[in-house]
Amino acid sequence: MQEIKRFQIRGVPGEVVRTRFEDRIVDYWTPRGGSEHLLIAHDGQNVFDGTTSTHRRQTWKMAQAAIDVANEQGIKPPTIVAVWHSSTKSNPWGRAKDLAPEKFFTADTYVDPRWAIKDPTITLHSDSYLQRIFGEIVPTIYGAHSPEKTAVIGSSMGGLATLYAAIQHPDKFTTALALSPHWVISNEEFVRSFVQEIPVSMNIWLSIGTRGLDAEYRQFHELAKALLIERGMQEGLKTRIFERSGHNERSWARNLKEPLEFWLKNSSGN
Repeated sequence: MQEIKRFQIRGVPGEVVRTRFEDRIVDYWTPRGGSEHLLIAHDGQNVFDGTTSTHRRQTWKMAQAAIDVANEQGIKPPTIVAVWHSSTKSNPWGRAKDLAPEKFFTADTYVDPRWAIKDPTITLHSDSYLQRIFGEIVPTIYGAHSPEKTAVIGSSMGGLATLYAAIQHPDKFTTALALSPHWVISNEEFVRSFVQEIPVSMNIWLSIGTRGLDAEYRQFHELAKALLIERGMQEGLKTRIFERSGHNERSWARNLKEPLEFWLKNSSGN
């Protein structure tokens, strides 16, 4: 791990540290004195730093929300590890290769033409991406962690990657926070096969909005909810539809406290 720089953000004590793991950039923030809770976020460009965020300098304001929720619950805020996706001008499909759940994209899987990777020579590597997070990045930054107090969070393709992590690494964390998971990349068969493998022992948050791209998610959101309940998940499942909320960092930031409350309440015994 190579440290790149440190920077401060408004309303957050201490500094965010930007590091490089060879070709992968990771930002992280740790409350003073450390924390027993750990939050791992996809699309790290959008978590802390407005100068690297995707849309109009808007971030998730994740540290600010986590501090507020933790204070309300009388606990220390979590350490936040924000893993950047790898899309660049020279690697435009990097994010898709990182986050698309490769186990479920076989040669005969339907892919909506709007979201299909146009280069047939490209292969997905989400398995190695997740393995690197849990096998290298987290141990280096945080050390040994408690799965019971660890959550993974993401939106859109990062929402799918969050749920995929629950399938591939159920021993590493116990709460998956999936905001606007991008179910419409494929079809109902994809959703059914995907949800069938999510461990029912996991705490799952599923939320969507009603505007923009999120407006297309309603059918598959309801299907995923029904399938999880059918498989026996009830107390560990929380679903939410945010009215007048869209598919962007501003909306996810505005709605972030609820999933964080769901996680920290379940993992802290409060």
